Amino acid sequence: MTQVIRKLGIMGGTFDPVHYGHLVAAEGARREFGLDRVIFLPSGTPPHKDPREVTSAEHRYMMTVLATLSNPYFDVSRVDIDREGVTYTVDSLRILHEQYGDSTELYFITGADAILEIVSWKQPDKLLELAQFIGATRPGFSLDRVPKPMQEWLNKYPQRVHFIRVPALAISSTDIRERVKAGDSIRYLVPEPVEHYIRRHNLYRQSI
Repeated sequence: MTQVIRKLGIMGGTFDPVHYGHLVAAEGARREFGLDRVIFLPSGTPPHKDPREVTSAEHRYMMTVLATLSNPYFDVSRVDIDREGVTYTVDSLRILHEQYGDSTELYFITGADAILEIVSWKQPDKLLELAQFIGATRPGFSLDRVPKPMQEWLNKYPQRVHFIRVPALAISSTDIRERVKAGDSIRYLVPEPVEHYIRRHNLYRQSI
């Protein structure tokens, strides 16, 4: 009997806060690659950011849960939130690979900019062994501008790295935080429950 391979998307990110760009990217990847589900994976202590400049993991987790409730194909994982220390993607993928087993193919979804920095991540070659990578690109993004050494590295994995265009990625978490701090509206940039959560918990009003 032929084994049925389940295709599971892993939407990685800090989600500080989660916004419509993240949701559109996850849904676009789900449909384009025929993913059975997409698991959002809020980072615990991300290695490339100053922990003092990142909102608490519980707040980011709760905002992500609120943002994904209306989509039956979306779930949120606490794999990184509940781990101590710096949370490296390669370790997260190892845990998820063990959790879901060999009958599941993992597709890690993130911003294309992040993928182009993947050589600086922990064990980059192991990452592509554990999962295929989907890079969501912003308007105007072009691989032609990628440095040649990075292009050569990507060419080693032609069947493991993919890119999709997501116009909504013009939205950024940084811009949303700055808008909140300045007292500007973030309506239609984040789901309404996330907007209410930010207001209720007074997030981003001052420096973290």
